[in-house]
Formats: sequence, structure tokens, C-alpha cells
Amino acid sequence: MNPASSVSGLYFAAPESRYFAVGKLGRDQIEDYAKRKGMPVAEVEKWLGPYLQYDPDAELVGVCQPGVLNS
Repeated sequence: MNPASSVSGLYFAAPESRYFAVGKLGRDQIEDYAKRKGMPVAEVEKWLGPYLQYDPDAELVGVCQPGVLNS
């Protein structure tokens, strides 16, 4: 094939075919990835947002915020 970086494939469909999907990413996976890449977790969450199993904004509920008393 020319150029050398070309990609091609054969796709077959059959009623007996089985397909799989990759699941959503958990917080532990995001933290590990951010650590390995040397990036802040918030930035990784921003870029991978559609693939997250959790809502990063919802996890901030209950975190002590300035001027707010938490019991």
C-alpha cells in the first residue's frame, strides 16, 4: 500500500457475530493515568470527560469550600 502509513480493513457482518464495548473509566484509572502522564487529574478528566464512569463535578459535593461550614 502506498503511502506506508495507509490503513485498510475487511469488515464482515454475520448474525452469529459477537461484539464488545470498552467500559467507562473509573476514578482509579484516571488517577493512575494522570500520575503516569505527569498531568493534573482535573486536566485528564477534562480531556476524557465523555468516557468517565463518574461525574467529576458531583464528587466535589461535601468538600470543604471557603466560607462554607461543613459538619
